[in-house]
Amino acid sequence: MCLMCLSKQLGKLAMLILLALLLLCYGAENVYCVHENSTDLHSLLDFKQDITSDPNRALSTWNTDTHYCRWKYVTCTQTRPWRVSGLNLTGQSLSGSVTTSLGNLTFLNTLDLSFNNFFGQIPPLHHLQQLKILVLKNNSLQGIIPDTLANCSNLSTLDLSGNMLVGAIPRNIGSLSNLQVLNLGSNNLTGTIPQTLNNITYLEYLYLYTNKLEGSIPDELWELPKIAALYLSENRLSGSILSTLPNLTSLQVLDLHSNMLGKELPSNIGDALSNLIMLDVHHNMFEGQIPASFGNAKSLALIDLSENYFTGQIPSTFGKLVYLNYLNLQTNNLGAEDNQNWEFLEALSSCRLLQTLSLFNNQLQGIVPDSIGKLSTSLQILHLGTNNLSGPVPSSIGNLIGLNSLVLSKNNFIGSIEEWVGSLTNLQGLNLDANKFIGPIPSSIGNLRLTKLVLSQNGFEGSIPTSIRNLPLLQLNLSYNKLQGNIPIEVFSVTTMTTCALSYNNLEGPIPPEVSNLKQLAELHLSSNKLSGEIPSTIGECQGLQTIKMDNNLLTGNISRSFGTIKGLVLLNLSHNNLSGSIPIELGNLHFLAQLDLSYNHLEGEVPISGVFENATAVSLNGNWDLCGGEPYLHMPSCHHVSPRARRQYYLIRVLIPIFGFMSLILLIYFILLEKKIPRNRHVSSVSLGEHFPKVSYEDLVQATGNFSESNLVGKGSYGSVYRGKLVLSKLEVAVKVLDLEMRGAERSFLSECQALRSIQHRNLLDIITVCSTLDAQGNPFKALIYEYMPNGNLDTWLHHKGDGKDTNRLRLSQRISIAVNIADALEYLHHDSGRSIIHCDVKPSNILLDADMNAHLGDFGIARFYLDSKLTSAEASRDSNSIAVKGTIGYIAPEYAGVRQASTCGDVYSFGVLLLEMSTGKRPTDPMFLDGLNIVSFVEKYYPEQILHVTDASVQEEYRACTQEKIVPENAVYQCLSSLLQVGLSCTRQFPSDRINMREAAMKMRDIETTYGRYRK
Repeated sequence: MCLMCLSKQLGKLAMLILLALLLLCYGAENVYCVHENSTDLHSLLDFKQDITSDPNRALSTWNTDTHYCRWKYVTCTQTRPWRVSGLNLTGQSLSGSVTTSLGNLTFLNTLDLSFNNFFGQIPPLHHLQQLKILVLKNNSLQGIIPDTLANCSNLSTLDLSGNMLVGAIPRNIGSLSNLQVLNLGSNNLTGTIPQTLNNITYLEYLYLYTNKLEGSIPDELWELPKIAALYLSENRLSGSILSTLPNLTSLQVLDLHSNMLGKELPSNIGDALSNLIMLDVHHNMFEGQIPASFGNAKSLALIDLSENYFTGQIPSTFGKLVYLNYLNLQTNNLGAEDNQNWEFLEALSSCRLLQTLSLFNNQLQGIVPDSIGKLSTSLQILHLGTNNLSGPVPSSIGNLIGLNSLVLSKNNFIGSIEEWVGSLTNLQGLNLDANKFIGPIPSSIGNLRLTKLVLSQNGFEGSIPTSIRNLPLLQLNLSYNKLQGNIPIEVFSVTTMTTCALSYNNLEGPIPPEVSNLKQLAELHLSSNKLSGEIPSTIGECQGLQTIKMDNNLLTGNISRSFGTIKGLVLLNLSHNNLSGSIPIELGNLHFLAQLDLSYNHLEGEVPISGVFENATAVSLNGNWDLCGGEPYLHMPSCHHVSPRARRQYYLIRVLIPIFGFMSLILLIYFILLEKKIPRNRHVSSVSLGEHFPKVSYEDLVQATGNFSESNLVGKGSYGSVYRGKLVLSKLEVAVKVLDLEMRGAERSFLSECQALRSIQHRNLLDIITVCSTLDAQGNPFKALIYEYMPNGNLDTWLHHKGDGKDTNRLRLSQRISIAVNIADALEYLHHDSGRSIIHCDVKPSNILLDADMNAHLGDFGIARFYLDSKLTSAEASRDSNSIAVKGTIGYIAPEYAGVRQASTCGDVYSFGVLLLEMSTGKRPTDPMFLDGLNIVSFVEKYYPEQILHVTDASVQEEYRACTQEKIVPENAVYQCLSSLLQVGLSCTRQFPSDRINMREAAMKMRDIETTYGRYRK
């Protein structure tokens, strides 16, 4: 008995000793601790070992000196044996892979590794039968979602969002019957939405947004009994929603935006989803009328139906939604013409919580009723732009004192704005662009809180109010008005401004030196005014400037060297002024300068050779005869040892050469007319354009083209064929255009091209080397034009990929923009800067040639016309116009040419606009799809500006997706670039010539697009 008692006492003593050790384990960190479960210990240590970066030292306490239940961010069970039940390391900036050993923590209830930098695949966790919460969101996890997660049968929350997971959603995920929250958003998941999700009867929140899911929405999803939020936005879902929805009173949030869902919304949507709080279906393809039943979903606070194809009236039942805060119906085809159609506006006055109302880009017409002033004073955003609204703006709009953003742009509003604008004292953004407002800009505008003021393209007159100095402006755009007087120094006292646009007005006087106050200014537009005096050197203090446009003014003096201190400058245009002196060498040190136009001034001296001056397409110096040196592509005279006498001789030669060229043309015409009188067996020498053009004989061309062999034929046109060749003596590769003189009009085409190309010179016009007018080997008349050979062919081939179908060449968006800029520059030169305006008459892709560097050159002047001098008598004009019936190519010809025979620069502008639309959409204007009144212009207008990806060329769409996914270019930057391209195209293709922009404006806009896109790509 004593032995048994002793044994019991020793057992108790051992237990006390063990308990003491455990207490020491918890209380003294410097004592080596005995861990109860080695599996949990080693699993956690394995996890720590795979961590490659721990900047916050989150795992610093994880060592064997302390029991793992005391480790930071580790939770254990409440009773022995102590096992790991929770691991929460959210937001610790940890990097590394997630070890498979975590799958051994079989008592784990919660695992949260969100907001870190974990990479690799999700490890097998199928042994974690007790796991209820698994959150791995916002990491960089890759691979597929493991099927084995379905074994974690107790999961109530599964959040894998914000990773890079791929593949399909596992079908067996529907076996997680206890799941309440499933979040797989912001990944790269593909395939369809599994119908098995219907088995998760406890599911309340389903997030599948921002993936690449396809197919339709399973009908079973509308039967989930407890579903409260359904987020399926930003996928590729298609098809329609059930025509009649079952009652789903649990659903409060329905987000389907940015998919390809279509057809009509269920007519009973407001009855079936009676507790809905938020509905967002914007950027889809829904059509038909907006269901009136929305008014029965009494809790609705947010409705976004924008960027669809809804038609008909706006239902007045919206007025029953007393909690309505946000209503966005923009970019649809909704109409309102009479008072009955505008009833919705009166009804919305009952929505006293309404803060945002956007009806932008619809088909609203007529005069806006006074009832607009009855809307809630809580209204902060009111957008009515891009409709067909007319008449004056109701003065009652001044009652909306809560407004901070008002957009009325692109309508036909008239009258002044004095009556109401001063009342909107909380206004921060005002956009009245492209209307017909007149009168002065009221000084009361200075009482507002405007950060954005856009009044461009109206008829505002008078001076710029000095009260602008009171505004905290970021953006000021007063361009394209009739403003007069000097630029007030108060404009340049708004130190917050980043954009200042005053172009195309009648402003005069000097540029105030106070421009130096605008330290944050990024864009300064002063083009096409009457500004005079010198450019203030203080502009160099505006170190944030990226774009400076001062062209088409009366500026004098030297180009300030302070421009060279603006390190971020991307575009500088000082052309068409009276500037003198030398070009500052400092401009060559600006690493970001991509476009420099100093043409048509009185500059002199040596052209710099570094930086932007090394790029042939980036610099324009035309019209500065006193310049010399520079890169060879500029064709300037040498500056070495040039005496004043030699320089005068050079200028004299520059004057005489055109004269001799004109005389040579007269001789050329004389020989052409004489040919008909010369016997066929008599030799006639070839005739060139002038002494500075080489003479080429018929025999030279035969030898160069292999006797005009089929193997060297590169194209055929209306009046002849084009052959590739190589002149033997000069070893120069050329394109030889041989005229088919039996074709009616071929001889006239030859003369037109000679006349057009005789005296013009521009880097984006096809260089003519010489002409040949003689007899062939059989004594027949022979005429040919010899051009520089363009190794990359014509634009038509690149856009439409002619050949065997294996051609993988595709034009990148940046290349399309560059080509469009080249052609815009060429047409601007022909119309405005070549002395006497030249009309090309046949601008189309096949007449645009691409050199080795993919620079574009406009060619084929066979039907070009000199613009009729305004001094011609009516009889002369009539005779001239009758003799030159307008020709061109179907699809590119301006509509007014159907009724007149007079060519005009507006016709070239129209053709250029069609070219832009073709380059953007990849469709010819003669595509078979354009039937029954639909043409390429109306096709683009239908989707512009909010759904332009529907019309964009497939290869550009692929580039768009690649750039945005790989973060090469921000998504909104690419989209804005595409939108701007189409906008210029549509501005050039207006039905009436007077409504079109001219080529100078088009070229300016194209250069802006190129500069902006180039800035983002850097």
